[in-house]
Amino acid sequence: MGKKRITELGGEQNDSSDAGAFRAAVRDVKPLVQVAPPKGLAKHAPGGRLRRTATSVTENLDDMMPLIATRSSDGDASDEAASRENAAAGSAALSFHRAGVRVQVMRRLRRGLYPTEDELDLHGLTQTAARDSLADFIARSRDSGRRCVRIIHGKGYRSAARGAVLKTAVDLWLRRHTDVMAFTSARAIDGGTGAVYVLLRG
Repeated sequence: MGKKRITELGGEQNDSSDAGAFRAAVRDVKPLVQVAPPKGLAKHAPGGRLRRTATSVTENLDDMMPLIATRSSDGDASDEAASRENAAAGSAALSFHRAGVRVQVMRRLRRGLYPTEDELDLHGLTQTAARDSLADFIARSRDSGRRCVRIIHGKGYRSAARGAVLKTAVDLWLRRHTDVMAFTSARAIDGGTGAVYVLLRG
């Protein structure tokens, strides 16, 4: 018992001397001065990305995926809009690839040899609604790790004098979207020239 009490007392003395030594060591330490962050820097939300405002999202879409002009009732259209509509009219096949995409990849994409992991149907939507849906769909597909998706845009047969508006718009939007590496019109069984296979950036 006596030895145990001596050991315990010795331990208490050691603890006390350690605390005193620590206080002596940090006696001259001064707390850091809190500096305000520079003005203009946005604070990051904890545990997530900054949410962009609806205005900034719309402005970005207007730059990257602009709405196209459509023919008026008397058939007039801008030269650019008319040429695009002619290129993407009705049964015309669409095809696009960025530099670096190999010929073999395009051949496989055209033949439908890449499994489509999701699809988006734009039938019956206005240009604005279609653009918003397409932008959201591509973002979600990229976040989910999908590589190949199918977009159904239709052939514009019901648009009468306006031409293939959605098909023309999708052709433009996909070419300008930085997450799109390539696209081509689908096989007949998957919608033919009324749909495209889209290869997303990996």
